[in-house]
Amino acid sequence: MLSCVVLTLGLCTRAALAEEPQLPPSLRPGDFIPVDPAKAELGRLLFYDKILSGNRNISCGTCHHPRHGTSDGLSLGLGEGAEGLGPARLSGRGANRVQKRVPRNAPALWNLGATSIRVLMHDGRISEDPIYGNGFNTPAEEWLPKGLQSLLAAQALFPMTSSVEMAGNVGENEVIGATRDRIDLVWPIIAKRVRSLPDYRGGFVAAFDHISAPEDVEITDIAEALAQFMVQDFTSVDSPFDAYLAGNDTALTAQQKAGADLFFGSAGCSGCHAGPLFSDQNFYALGLPAFGPGRARRFDPYARDVGRMGESDDLADAYRFRTPMLRNVELTGPYGHNGAFPTLERMIRHHLDPVASRSAWMPDDLQLPDVPWLAATDFVVQQDRFEMARQARTRDIYLRQDLSDQDIAALVAFLTALTGEKARAQQSSVPSAVPSGLPVDGAKR
Repeated sequence: MLSCVVLTLGLCTRAALAEEPQLPPSLRPGDFIPVDPAKAELGRLLFYDKILSGNRNISCGTCHHPRHGTSDGLSLGLGEGAEGLGPARLSGRGANRVQKRVPRNAPALWNLGATSIRVLMHDGRISEDPIYGNGFNTPAEEWLPKGLQSLLAAQALFPMTSSVEMAGNVGENEVIGATRDRIDLVWPIIAKRVRSLPDYRGGFVAAFDHISAPEDVEITDIAEALAQFMVQDFTSVDSPFDAYLAGNDTALTAQQKAGADLFFGSAGCSGCHAGPLFSDQNFYALGLPAFGPGRARRFDPYARDVGRMGESDDLADAYRFRTPMLRNVELTGPYGHNGAFPTLERMIRHHLDPVASRSAWMPDDLQLPDVPWLAATDFVVQQDRFEMARQARTRDIYLRQDLSDQDIAALVAFLTALTGEKARAQQSSVPSAVPSGLPVDGAKR
């Protein structure tokens, strides 16, 4: 998330805070989905190929690029209709220009191949569950194809169905039309596109034992290749903190060690950022500033985002969002489920005094590309005083005054110690060309 950060200062009990700080166990290769390099390299091409989008103008890599920590460097992204990459992305032109901002911050992709992950997305709308007979609880419900091999593969299917992300606007292409009829009708169209290209046809036959002819390629195979690539390239366990856990006492600076003592001790961050993935995979309300189109439900009268409640329909889940994992968090700002804060320091300070932080917050804090025709709705939710009061009232963090500026700086320093060496060096390669022949965003020329 994930691109957003939740440092749960103040959530732990006093009894827990009195205990000796406990460091998490190390992450090991066995903690992740096994990778088949042939499938992963096929997935690399698909990840950067715009053929997966309705209008053939946006890829997975457009909004999840290694250059921006596998996110996009924006508070709220510009998907379908926009042009360019990261903070330089523009809102497009003419009839096909952007019609709506992506309602939530683009989540980072680090370590999503961990087998212990049971729920994905800011609101947890994709999870492992036998309820529909296909192994997962997703927005597709019983229409999700059977045969998906992992939660990550299931997640990879849904940006293709979103009008604001990859599918396009109504009337523009056959993909969005199929999605509007029934969500699962879009995937055979995309699979046919992929298997019609010679390089993909041969690639799938070579990489997948169960595929003997190109006609056998299904959307589940495409999803598996995408998942394999993400596990191969975006598994990150080579940070200074990992070296420290392995016994290298000099891997952390004195300030980073002080931050670790706070994080796992008196500051209480590890109460929710728990375990080797730095997430308990639960949901909390932080009282973040509200703006943007929100992920409104069909019957919502205005742009708002009720978080987990939108998935669970449980009022107790209102305005709560999944605890994000923190490895490489230094690279994945802006922070919060909506990218409300530009720096880790600001995000931490919000936890110390959420009421004052929310009151002092300004739109200038955002990395929000200018889209004049959306300006009237970017902050419309703030005009509803009742909604603002509900959001401010619902939170799981409370005032703390016992952390100094020095403590905050130490916490930030510790978070930078979670940055992997390969991630910092942007070692995940972007192909210069893809089988469709469509342009590749961020390719090295």
